[in-house]
Amino acid sequence: MNIYIAVLVGYSGVLILMGLWLSRRVKHADDFFVAGRSLNAWLIGATILAANIGAGTTVGAAGIGYARGFSAWWWVGTAGIGTVIVAAWLGPRFWKLGRDNGYLTVGDFLEDRFGPGVRATITGLLWLATPWLLAAQIMAVAFIFDAVAGVPKVISSVVGGVVMITYFTAGGLVGAAWVNALQLVVLLGGFMLAVPLALSSVGGIDGLMTSARTVSTDYTNFWGASGRNWVFYLALLLPNFMISPGIVQKAYGARNERSIRIGVSVAGGVLLLFAFAPALLGMIAHVRFPGLENAESALPTLLKDGLPAWVGALGLGAIFMAEVSSADAILFMLSTSLSKDLYKRFLVPDANDAQVLRVARLAAIGGGLLSISLALISETIVTALGIFYSIVGVVLFVPLLAALYRDRTRAVEAFAAISFGLSTYLVTRWLVDQPVAGFLTPNLLGLLAAGSAYISTSVLRVRAKGPVPESNSQANV
Repeated sequence: MNIYIAVLVGYSGVLILMGLWLSRRVKHADDFFVAGRSLNAWLIGATILAANIGAGTTVGAAGIGYARGFSAWWWVGTAGIGTVIVAAWLGPRFWKLGRDNGYLTVGDFLEDRFGPGVRATITGLLWLATPWLLAAQIMAVAFIFDAVAGVPKVISSVVGGVVMITYFTAGGLVGAAWVNALQLVVLLGGFMLAVPLALSSVGGIDGLMTSARTVSTDYTNFWGASGRNWVFYLALLLPNFMISPGIVQKAYGARNERSIRIGVSVAGGVLLLFAFAPALLGMIAHVRFPGLENAESALPTLLKDGLPAWVGALGLGAIFMAEVSSADAILFMLSTSLSKDLYKRFLVPDANDAQVLRVARLAAIGGGLLSISLALISETIVTALGIFYSIVGVVLFVPLLAALYRDRTRAVEAFAAISFGLSTYLVTRWLVDQPVAGFLTPNLLGLLAAGSAYISTSVLRVRAKGPVPESNSQANV
């Protein structure tokens, strides 16, 4: 067994044992869903930061850096921008609503504002899209095992998926929060060592930029090809990092509003700085190992073949930790939405606490197995992530923000936004699958269609029937 496999197997064992040990603290569904609303600033910040550093922000972003250069910063930087927005405005508001109304999921909030139909529709769409996000994390683990030991994709995908499923299913949010704290220490420590050593191998920043300019004229451009790449990343990613159900539900678990503001602000600031790491490492990999068949193998290849063995092992372990920490946020979305938003709400309304908790764990297992299957048929991490970000962004962003800041809401407006946003995205993606008029991507067109449909429907309804009573919710703060 080489040093790389030994480190990865050791990390896997530690994660599983921690999840099983912390499972003793999960006695009720409230513990599993929102950690008993007890997370302090450190834990809420750690779990949200860990959730946002995953396959896309490590292996995927480095692959973009390998192929496109310095503009890869925007893939992770956009997550930082979205997280800062959550800390300043959205997170505290969601937390107050959750505290005052006993919300455990985003579905609880959506039904309060729009009714059960919208809740069921969005839950179904989330279950359609979210397994692709987990599949991306599993694929990243497969890339790591392939790089260090040539392990076939089927075996490494199954092994990685089982580790992710096991530790989260045992501990829920309370387990994920503590495990995420450990993961962050390894993750950030690994990258803090890897980046300067990798830079020194190409002559520092000056040497890297000199070599990078020979790749293409846009390779060192922070804004991307023709100065427009950043627009694509913002349109695709920003809405998701502002209203991701996994992040919103983690916000419900905070001890108080101060914990949200401080913890999530720190997480956002770290993401803005961390965004430089995968971009630079991808560019360094291009200088050291040009001509890789798959750009997404750039980071594992650099860590294994371009750095001292002990540093590479720590770096690969850090990536592994990143994928697993993001996986728990994804399993969190799948398990809570199915058990609370579908099972408890529609199928078995009289289900007791133990039954809901059992279904949540079974949903995590089922969603994880489905994601393993999707990982085996997907070609690239970015492709799998794009499917998730596109669907969730166009169907959830407009209704959720409207419900959060607008007192007068009706289901017809939410359904209009969902249907027009999703259909516009699907049609433009199918017909052109490229920017229209220079910058209007299918994702951005879908968001604009959703917003226009919501506003138009609201105006027409008010003109036809006059103002409607305010929402039944007493939590509009």
